[in-house]
Amino acid sequence: MNRQQTRTVKVMFMLLADTLRPLINLVLAKTWLDTDKLPRESGFIVCANHYTEIDPVIVGHMLYNKGFPPHFLAKASLFKVPLFGKMLSGSEQIPVDRNGPLARGSLEVGRKVLDDGGAIVIYPEGTLTRDPDLWPMHGHTGAARLALATGAPIIPVAHWGAQEALPRYARMVHLFPRKRVTVQVGDPVDLSDFLDRERDKELYEEATERIMAALTAMVAHLRGEEPPATRWVPAEHGQAVTGRDLGVPESEAAAAEPEQPEPEQPDTGHTPGGAR
Repeated sequence: MNRQQTRTVKVMFMLLADTLRPLINLVLAKTWLDTDKLPRESGFIVCANHYTEIDPVIVGHMLYNKGFPPHFLAKASLFKVPLFGKMLSGSEQIPVDRNGPLARGSLEVGRKVLDDGGAIVIYPEGTLTRDPDLWPMHGHTGAARLALATGAPIIPVAHWGAQEALPRYARMVHLFPRKRVTVQVGDPVDLSDFLDRERDKELYEEATERIMAALTAMVAHLRGEEPPATRWVPAEHGQAVTGRDLGVPESEAAAAEPEQPEPEQPDTGHTPGGAR
């Protein structure tokens, strides 16, 4: 990256930070744990849980304050929006088709960010979790693909508490009383045993599950609860993968309906056996 590009990226991040930090400070108090685990010697990939629409601001705030301007995978269509698209490009955010694999152009931008020692934030779930209790759900393979292609470490980052300020897909922020979010940085996810294997779908899915398992364990620690025994898969519950309409699984809908009384039999003047 030349000096002019570097200056442009820094200016864009300063503008974004100066706009967003005061807002997030107003809404949330923050506790950051184990931030010393963020690598200083190389670029890295952050994999975070995703349960509210302000998650990127929460994780991005932590990274920026610790000296790592965050680079997110963003829908390619957003880069075509006037002014906003310029800000995304100027701050080296990474365009990606959410419904497709990591394209070559996206991979090249990602490599550049990592080579420059930057931090790329990926939400492996691809969207806000569909799990009814906000646990990390089934993950997509993009983070594992990028890590194995570049050699960059995967750093899991778990957080909890933001749902009190902005519940999933809510339209109103709950400002008062001020809520607190806790963000914790984890140890790198070891993917070394995948390096010499054939790069196929099975390998990427195994690597992704290892990432999701590490992330889920951290979320469970923050919540002080046991996670579900199996990971939520939207398709298995009749849900679309994206969109605000979460749908209601048939089993849950049935459980939510009040039990209907047995229909009364017409009174014929007799009961079984002829007794009255």
